[in-house]
Amino acid sequence: MLGTYTYHEIIRKTVIGFGTLFNNIEIRTKNSDGTFAQVLKVPLAYGPMDKFLAMIEQQASYKNRMQITLPRMAFEMVGLSYDPSRKTTLTQAFKAGTQSGPKKVYMPVPYNIDFLLSIATKQNDDMLQIVEQIVPYFQPSFNMTINLVSSIGEKKDIPIVLNNIGMTTDYEGSFDDKSTIIYNLSFTAKTYIFGSIADNASGLIKKVDIDYYSNTTASAKREVRYSATPRAIKDYDNDAITQITEDVDLKETIIAINDASTFSAKDYIEIGSETMEIVSVDGNTIKVKRGREGTTAEKHTIGDAVNAITVADDALIPFTDDFGFNETTSFFQDFKTYSPISNEDY
Repeated sequence: MLGTYTYHEIIRKTVIGFGTLFNNIEIRTKNSDGTFAQVLKVPLAYGPMDKFLAMIEQQASYKNRMQITLPRMAFEMVGLSYDPSRKTTLTQAFKAGTQSGPKKVYMPVPYNIDFLLSIATKQNDDMLQIVEQIVPYFQPSFNMTINLVSSIGEKKDIPIVLNNIGMTTDYEGSFDDKSTIIYNLSFTAKTYIFGSIADNASGLIKKVDIDYYSNTTASAKREVRYSATPRAIKDYDNDAITQITEDVDLKETIIAINDASTFSAKDYIEIGSETMEIVSVDGNTIKVKRGREGTTAEKHTIGDAVNAITVADDALIPFTDDFGFNETTSFFQDFKTYSPISNEDY
């Protein structure tokens, strides 16, 4: 298992996404009449703030340009830890992908990524302008949507939590040097990391069997079995079994068709975009329940096709579409046990 190459760039996308939250921060100075004298976009870079402060101190050419160099913001990833509070079943899987075909995906692993955003300014008012453009969005979290795995279109809202704000002032240097005000904002991004993704739908669960036993002993034999399989709630193969022979209004429940021989009670049909459930069949006339499976009653005209929703449609359900369930309950007196390994009763 280990050694299977996979790289969805999830951590990289989270780092980039975090940085984009702060790339439009501005500070503004005002004239005495209240108009803006200057608008300055605060530079943002990845890396520790100490790196930029050391560069300012060591390069004499920057000594007379402090107001150009500061204010500045810097951020970096400072930690990565597993989050057990968001743990899911290890073997739980789901199907995803594009219309080209479903893919089997195991549930992602929850991880917290810790970030440190550092802000350095010369003026306290500059600092307060920057901070007040950030903190109102975190109460204490801000949701950021990230396309974690583009191959299956897996997008998630990642909460970015503001943990705390630390404040320091750097007074080092000569008496003539101005102090540097530094705020450190600690954040945690609650993201998910995916493993490898199967190229096909092999192993996806398409049928569920539940056996009921009369007691909990190891030798107990099954007595009742409940089974569920996906059931199509719309027609996919456009089979056009027959046609209606009269106009149908919004309230009619008795419909005349050319040939009702293939239909029986509890069958589902589709006329236009309306799904109906057959209640009874009388010759070439069917009694139906209108607007089933989330559809609404519509008007239909003579000659409209009647499509049957059958097991053939069950096999054509796209992975992105809604579906219902075929449910059956069986009662046994043979005292056999079902083996999920061999798929046999013994």
